[in-house]
Amino acid sequence: MKVLVIGSGGREHALCHKLSESKRVSKIYCAPGNGGTLQVAENVNINPKDIDLLLDFAINKDIDLTVVGPEDPLVNGIVDRFNEKGLKIFGPNKKGAILEGSKIISKGFMEKYNIPTGKYKVFKEAKAAISFLDSLNYPIVIKADGLCAGKGVIICKTKEEGIKAIEDIMVDKKFGLSGEEILIEEFLEGTETSLLCFVSNENIIPMESARDYKKIFEGDKGPNTGGVGCFSPNPVMTDKLKEEIEKSILKNIKIGFKNEDIDFRGILFIGLMLTADGPKVLEFNVRFGDPETEVVLPRLENDIVDIFEKTMDGSLKEEDLKWTDKKCVTVVLTSKGYPVEYEKGKEITENEELDKDIILFHNGTKVEDGKLLTNGGRVLSVTALGDTLKEAREKVYKNIDKIKCDDLCYRKDIGII
Repeated sequence: MKVLVIGSGGREHALCHKLSESKRVSKIYCAPGNGGTLQVAENVNINPKDIDLLLDFAINKDIDLTVVGPEDPLVNGIVDRFNEKGLKIFGPNKKGAILEGSKIISKGFMEKYNIPTGKYKVFKEAKAAISFLDSLNYPIVIKADGLCAGKGVIICKTKEEGIKAIEDIMVDKKFGLSGEEILIEEFLEGTETSLLCFVSNENIIPMESARDYKKIFEGDKGPNTGGVGCFSPNPVMTDKLKEEIEKSILKNIKIGFKNEDIDFRGILFIGLMLTADGPKVLEFNVRFGDPETEVVLPRLENDIVDIFEKTMDGSLKEEDLKWTDKKCVTVVLTSKGYPVEYEKGKEITENEELDKDIILFHNGTKVEDGKLLTNGGRVLSVTALGDTLKEAREKVYKNIDKIKCDDLCYRKDIGII
């Protein structure tokens, strides 16, 4: 079968890599892809937001299955468009994708169906939002309502930081129309964990757990990023905690889907904070996470095409998912200056000396004139499996120094627990 993967990051490279292991797949296209996806797929120069072009390509190439990586096309209804033409596509429809497309709708859904989350208030005007800051204890969290490429969530430690965040979003329109409305939320203390789930015919089936590292510097210091490291499984995800999440969160999400007539088929990514009062939901995403995908998919032993098809036709069961007991660690190499200002176009010389059991996922690279160049803030995800977390992380760090490129940075504490 011929498969089209939409997107250009490490998540999409991980998806292409997993699809390439399937005996059922004869050809993979990636739109637009990166320097790494070229190893297993044919890159196609189509913007992931251009649904019309993607649809034409899928029809003209007789694509059997399309897999959507990023959130933008999902929120903009790509699944609905493909379904109208009778094309198979993996991901939730527009009605389901709004849970990521609007943080206000998402929080309202949580509140309505008693899904534990932080307290919040919605504002449509900057003046009222700034006035509200006087009544709060800090830190707080300020969020733009719409999609902001992972940058619309700001933790404010003081009132002054809160004022700046509000003005950046609502007055200076830093995120455009996504900042027309904002949420001001309580800051939740605890341990953060990521739970990716397949959702199929009202069944919510968790994958293996993962822990993402958001801060750019060791010790979880510095500004938030899109994620600079990850490991799976997360040892905090005990059987007892899984039962609690099922009862207080997943059960209520299922009720919400049924009552709201949301026929959700795809990935539900639940960002959780494990607080002293129990697990609470930070956010919903409606697609695979990045870098979570880079550590979860290598642990999946099934043919992923079978899993995608069962998810779409509503027949997926928990027992269909088979996972290795091995642990997985990924460390993201970033351009110097990320997540603020950074340069692109630095040559990368790597690969030939890497150990055979290292998986090198590309996040932001391109091939130009036969050279592999940096093309983003997050550049490469060095990934390994091991019998223990310690073994996996040692494999990763042993190989990072073999990758030669000016100005690449990375955290040295990923996977230490």
